[in-house]
Amino acid sequence: TAVPPQVVPGADPSARQLCFAWGPAEVLVCETLFSRAGGSRSRCLSGSRCRSRGKGRAGAAARALTGSVAGTGEGAPSSSRVFVVRRDQDIYIQTLRKLFNESHGIFMGLQRSEEELAGKSRKAQLVQVSKNYRSVIRACMEDMHQAAVSTRDPALHGQYSTQVSILSAMELIWNLCEILFVEAAAAGPLLLRLLDWVRLHVCDVDSMVREVLSSESPSKHKLFWNVVDVFVLQGRMDEARHLLSKEASANPTSMNMYRILDDLMKKMPVPTLGNTQTLTELELKWQHWHEECQRYLQDGTFASNPHMESICKILLGDEEAILEKKELMTTWYHFLVTRLLYSHPTVKPMELRFYAQSSMDLFLGGESSPEPLDLILMAAFEFEMHQVIKECSIVLSNWWFVAHLTDLLDHCKILQSHNLYFGSNMREFLLLEYASGLFSHHSLWQLGVDYFDHCPEYGRVYLELHIERIPLSTEQKALKVLRICEQRQMHEQVRSICKIMAMKALRNNRLGSALSWSIRAKDAAFATLISDRFLKDYCERGCFSDLDLIDNLGPSMLLSDRLTFLGKYREFHRLYGEQRFPEAARLLLTLMTAHIAPCSFWMTLLTDALPLLEQKEVIFSAEQTYELMRCLEDLTAGNPDKQKFQDDDVETTKVEMLRLALARNLARVIIKEGTVEGS
Repeated sequence: TAVPPQVVPGADPSARQLCFAWGPAEVLVCETLFSRAGGSRSRCLSGSRCRSRGKGRAGAAARALTGSVAGTGEGAPSSSRVFVVRRDQDIYIQTLRKLFNESHGIFMGLQRSEEELAGKSRKAQLVQVSKNYRSVIRACMEDMHQAAVSTRDPALHGQYSTQVSILSAMELIWNLCEILFVEAAAAGPLLLRLLDWVRLHVCDVDSMVREVLSSESPSKHKLFWNVVDVFVLQGRMDEARHLLSKEASANPTSMNMYRILDDLMKKMPVPTLGNTQTLTELELKWQHWHEECQRYLQDGTFASNPHMESICKILLGDEEAILEKKELMTTWYHFLVTRLLYSHPTVKPMELRFYAQSSMDLFLGGESSPEPLDLILMAAFEFEMHQVIKECSIVLSNWWFVAHLTDLLDHCKILQSHNLYFGSNMREFLLLEYASGLFSHHSLWQLGVDYFDHCPEYGRVYLELHIERIPLSTEQKALKVLRICEQRQMHEQVRSICKIMAMKALRNNRLGSALSWSIRAKDAAFATLISDRFLKDYCERGCFSDLDLIDNLGPSMLLSDRLTFLGKYREFHRLYGEQRFPEAARLLLTLMTAHIAPCSFWMTLLTDALPLLEQKEVIFSAEQTYELMRCLEDLTAGNPDKQKFQDDDVETTKVEMLRLALARNLARVIIKEGTVEGS
């Protein structure tokens, strides 16, 4: 039934309003009436927060995370426009299909392996699962980038580029959560993971490096020192030393400074993943190295070369010197990791929040406000997992990210049970929302079934409600849905699907298919209705359709009396065709005397008895003949339209022929039985 559009409550009735009508997976929104106020207005129909956007790469991703719909009113009448607002627009983007399909396999593998491993092995497994999710995000991002490059449509190029930015931000956030929450790296290895994180996601330097190294004289290139600085800022000492060696070769006068700086960079103590040294040993080595760097700087060793002097200051963790390279770092979290590398290499996880907040304040310097992406990363550094999930739910355009991340964190046993007002925990709530969105897609709904299966509290209820809304456009799709319901003992939904398909088949006059679906639904009333149609068609055409189905009804014919009659009547025809006349006669008489056959079909049955009565060999016994006579008299005497029956010449002729045939058969039987007795 159609739901009439509703008007937003409390709106001015004389002004333009938003009217809306809800559907199972989308909302129709339209503007109506006049606009009294001119100028431009901006509205967020999807409920996302609208924010001003900052500059920089992080801003590009953040700008892609939120959106608004703008409308203008000119104070004059205009035609209403209808908008379709879908709950999850992203599932309709073809290039994101890989994200949904492949992550489904990872999700299912994680649910199955929940109790297989424990301890360190379990943590390693969860880290691998997290990396698998990230690899899917990256593969999808690369596909989207290729699509953006290959398209010639500016609008499509813009859409693809926006999706690339969103996916890039998703991988950035996920990778940080993997380091802090899934792997839970300790002091020492934590810094190494953060360095890898920055190197992976701040890749603008790669093109700069290629340009410098491909030039005839790299040390003379205008970007040479920028590349060296970036390598140092990212802790890529071997690559920085390699570039500096080119400078030393080109300028022999700076050879002494180069050797000292190269030695300092080479001896810089860094944490190791193998735990071969304690944090105390690392701090002691780092302190001696730091004092050596300080001594060379104070002695003016690098005073004649500002570039090398700047690098030495960076090695000492001088915040002003690092902030001078702000344009090379581009983001505050790059500044944070560089600052930790050269000032606090043994930073502990719980200390990150203090360094993160001060680094963001120093980097932004009051010039711009934090972007949504900044707030999410800050919440992660503060170990506020619920805040990370909340912010991502607000700014991301679909539920994929938060649903899978929350599920992973829940398996890590670090996401405290956060019950919502209706009783479900956060993991289940987000999985239910994500799966509900999948069900609005014509093929992705199959993935949603498995997500519902792993929501123990409300998953089955949601599945029952959503599976009834799937359009059963083909029998193949209906069988697929039916199999899902049968596997989960969803008996009510099985009956509903079968009834729908039976009605569709009946409307298309496909009686065999309709009967098959009604039997599967165990719907006796509908099976009776279709059986009547079969019998009616037989009376009109003189033959049965769908013989294979009727011949193989088996125990299913017991579903209703009419279906039983249909099956047995077809069996009578089969016996007659095989010339097994005595068996056919007994079955025909049973159908009439047991009152299985509908009264309206008795004349047809009696007419079918005529060929048997006229056989050379006597088929019906005297007792059987008397039964047939009684049935004929009951039919003619008990017919409510007796007068009409008598006035019908065809029916009258049939009755007379039957009476004659029955009388002759009775005479033959009496003679035969008398002869047998006499002999």
